[in-house]
Amino acid sequence: MSEEKQALSFYERPGVEQEIIPIGGGIPIGIESVFSAELGLGGAYGSWGDSYNNSSMPSFLEKRLGVALSAEDILNLSDLGFNSRQHIPILTPEDHLKLELEVGSRLLKKALQTCDWDASEVEGVLIGMSGPVSDDYVVQISRLAGIPETALKVSVHKACDGSMAALHLTLNPSLSKPGQLNIADHLKGKKVLVGGIEGLSRFTSGVSDKNALQLFGNGMGVIGVVPNETIKLIVGKSFETYDEDGLLAVRMYYPHSKLSAAEHTLVDVIQENQDHIRIAGLMHEPANGESIEMAGLMGMVKLFVRTGVQVVTDVYNEYQALMVDRLGNPGQPIKMGIVHHANYKINALKAKHLSKLGIEFPMPWTLSDFGNVSAASNIIALLRQLPNIHLGDHILFDGFGAGTYYDVMAVSMGK
Repeated sequence: MSEEKQALSFYERPGVEQEIIPIGGGIPIGIESVFSAELGLGGAYGSWGDSYNNSSMPSFLEKRLGVALSAEDILNLSDLGFNSRQHIPILTPEDHLKLELEVGSRLLKKALQTCDWDASEVEGVLIGMSGPVSDDYVVQISRLAGIPETALKVSVHKACDGSMAALHLTLNPSLSKPGQLNIADHLKGKKVLVGGIEGLSRFTSGVSDKNALQLFGNGMGVIGVVPNETIKLIVGKSFETYDEDGLLAVRMYYPHSKLSAAEHTLVDVIQENQDHIRIAGLMHEPANGESIEMAGLMGMVKLFVRTGVQVVTDVYNEYQALMVDRLGNPGQPIKMGIVHHANYKINALKAKHLSKLGIEFPMPWTLSDFGNVSAASNIIALLRQLPNIHLGDHILFDGFGAGTYYDVMAVSMGK
C-alpha cells in the first residue's frame, strides 16, 4: 500500500470531472467514467464534499463533535487501507435532499452517457442505500435523469450489501419469492442501471461514534448492465443472520415492519407502487437514537469474517462443482474477487481464512481515496478493475453489511 504522502485525493485523479454544486456555500463533486468495449460494460463512480486525508481528519472530527480528541481516539487509517474520504458540512434537511438528488441524477446521466444509452431505453434502476435521504429517492433521481416512469425502480436497504443485493436480484431468478415480481426474469436482456449511492457524511453527521466518523465517507457508483448478456450469473447465494448483539447498530431511515427476527423475515419486500419495489433489511438500531454505533474494530471482525468466509466458501465450492460436473472445465479460475471494502484488515483476514481452506484469488484493494463508502464500494472497485477484466473472465462478487446480510456471486463477464 502506498504511503499517504504519495497518495492523491480522489479529485486529483486525471480522469475525474469536477464541478461545484451551488448548495451550502458550494459542494464539490467529482465523477469518473469507465467503459470496456470488450465487455460491453461500463459506468460511472465518484464522490462529493471536501476531501480530508488522514492528517486533516482529526481536526474535522473535533469540529464536527465539538470536543478535543485524545491520541487513543485517532485510528491508524492507513493500516485500515484508507488515505482520504469526502465529507459535507451540516445542512438543512431541505438542502440535503436537494444535494443528493443533484448527486444521484448526475451519476445516472453520466453512466448513461458512458454506456452510450438513451435514458428512454432503460427498463430498470436498482440502487443500494444504507440511509436514503427520502423514501422515493430512486424514483426521483430516475425521473431527473429522464428515465421512463414505467422503468422498474428498486430501492435496496441492506447496509453495505445493498449494491450487491441489487445486482444479485438483477441476475438470479431463484431469489424471487412466491407472489412477488421475479426481478431477474423481468429484467433479463434489458438495459438496467445497478449501483450504490451513499451520502454517509449526512448519515453520520449527528453521531458521537468516533470510529464511524473516521471510517465512513461519501461515495457512489453505477454500472449499465444487460442481465444474462454483459454479466451472466454462474452461482450465487444470499444469506442473512440477525445481529443480535448489535455489534454494528444502524438506524433504519426507511419503512420496515420492525418485527423481531423471530417474528418475521429479516427482509421486507414492499411494493410501493407498480414500478417501485423496496427491499428493506431489519437492523439492530442504536439505543441512543443516533444513526450508527460500532462495537469497535474487533467487533466488526467478529461480525463479518466468520460468516463471510462460510458464504464465500459455499459459493466457491458450488462454482467448482459446476465447472467439473456441468461444464467439464475444472481449470477455469476465478480471475478476482470484487469485495466490499469494510477495511483492509477485515478483507485480509477473510483472505487468510479462505487460503487455509484452499480458496485463493486476487482481492485487489483499490479504494484508499474513499474510505468505507458502504454499498458503493463494490461498484467502484469493479469499475476501477474493469480494464483488467476480459471477455469470459469469471469474477466473484462479495457483498456484506450490517444486519447482517451477505450476497456472493460467481459470474461470467462480457457478451
